[in-house]
Amino acid sequence: MELKEIYQFDDCHQNKNLYMKNPKISFEVFPPKDGNISDLFDEVRFLKKYNPSLISLTFGANGGTRSLSLEILKMFIDLELNVMPHYTCVGSTKSDIEKYIVAIENMGIENILALRGDPLKDITFEPDFRYANELVEFIKNRTNLSIGVAGYPEGHIECENIHKDIENLKRKVDAGADVIFTQLFFNNDKFFKYVELVRNAGINVPIIPGIMPVRSLKQLDKMVGMARVEIPNNLRQSLIKFPNDSKKLGIEFAINQCQGLIDFGVLGLHFFTLNHSDQTSEILDNILF
Repeated sequence: MELKEIYQFDDCHQNKNLYMKNPKISFEVFPPKDGNISDLFDEVRFLKKYNPSLISLTFGANGGTRSLSLEILKMFIDLELNVMPHYTCVGSTKSDIEKYIVAIENMGIENILALRGDPLKDITFEPDFRYANELVEFIKNRTNLSIGVAGYPEGHIECENIHKDIENLKRKVDAGADVIFTQLFFNNDKFFKYVELVRNAGINVPIIPGIMPVRSLKQLDKMVGMARVEIPNNLRQSLIKFPNDSKKLGIEFAINQCQGLIDFGVLGLHFFTLNHSDQTSEILDNILF
């Protein structure tokens, strides 16, 4: 099923909230670095009971895990799961992406998440794609794939301000993106303001919030180092005070965060599972059942 079918969204909802008691659920996983996919499939099989609208699979930069990604996608399809592979274009050529999109369309895949990706070290050639909007346009002109793109509620870490970042987002949507999946965030007010700014910029496609259950303070600090994300002081202090209860605290925080987003009217919740089903499962048991 295509993204635009999953997250049905029309103009009458673009300036007001659409209350969804049970939003569409999706999960992100990644190819294991050691190549052992057995544990990953155990996790995904467990999460399948929540009838996810899709499973997204990250994509190894510069060919790192790309062949493994295709193998995993095929196995997900065999599990009768709707999939959305990522594609990061930094370091890719037009030939690279043409081969990949042919491969996934031949597998019956209908969706793709088009990303720039992190800048690569030691690139010795001029890449065909410098920005995600160029990748979106390329895919849109050559396929029938439904295209997702990334959004940043607190602004991309490399962008000077949120307004410039939203200008870049509009370029991606104007190039053909169907749905925006956001980076993780922990302050819902940041997301609510982001939605307002995005709509005011004339962007009228669904915005799906990305949720990452916290597993440890170390993990949290790592995220802050990689992205522009505000960490609520109460969450940080709780993790410092009760380090042995980090996973439980992460679950409790995410349950409250998700409930606030559901009350706001989001069309979906996209969980960054980190290849662990335990926390995501407990969160869903509390917000959906």
